Amino acid sequence: MVGMIVGFGCVVISIMTTGNLMDFVDVGSVFVVFGGVLGATIASYSSEQLKSVRQAVGIAMKREKLDIDADIDNIISIANVARRDGLLALEEMTDSMQDPFLKKGIMLVVDGSDPELIQSIMETDLALTKERHANNRGVLDSMAAYAPAFGMIGTLIGLINMLKSLNDMSSLGSNMSVALVTTFYGSMLANLLFSPLSKRLKTVGNLEYLRKELILEGILAIQNGENPRAIKEKLYAFLANAHQQKLQESEKKKKEG
Repeated sequence: MVGMIVGFGCVVISIMTTGNLMDFVDVGSVFVVFGGVLGATIASYSSEQLKSVRQAVGIAMKREKLDIDADIDNIISIANVARRDGLLALEEMTDSMQDPFLKKGIMLVVDGSDPELIQSIMETDLALTKERHANNRGVLDSMAAYAPAFGMIGTLIGLINMLKSLNDMSSLGSNMSVALVTTFYGSMLANLLFSPLSKRLKTVGNLEYLRKELILEGILAIQNGENPRAIKEKLYAFLANAHQQKLQESEKKKKEG
């Protein structure tokens, strides 16, 4: 939100320093660009897809971040219980698990499913997650493509009106301004709204996918009975080197304290 506000704000300030802001307001252009993009998007996608995009954008715009450190600590805690009390003891922990992906994996482990079956089921979930995010981005990418196109349509409408009234020289300026305003609206929507939202969804989706891959790796390691310390080192590989170093220094300080 901050980035979008800064972008729009800078454009508005630029307009105000060089001219009149109201010169860039045209009702007809608004109907052509905004209405055209909305109509084309509704015609292209189902109501379920549009609802999914709206929800995804709402989540992406929040400042909340995925706490992968907490996920690692949680998996190590589960690994310690499994190593001490056995895999069946994990069933009692599932009641307090908030994450459905982690809960599903642990329940499969408790049920004694084969590692290959667990990996297949969980990877199917991962694939569906990736596909869902791709579909949501596809809607926004389409809107980013529609916006300049309808801006050009509005420009053509303005040019046609201008050419039809060439005899009236006093209307040429207003018709030309309307023609250019629609292109301006289309470019603004594409580059300061739809494209940034699509990129934002991609970033959020990649983080969610990374988190689920980490959880899956931890679940399979727990089922294999690996040492919790080895599991921790394996999961640290999912983090950036700087983040790994920071966590290691934090653990070192805790031990020294």
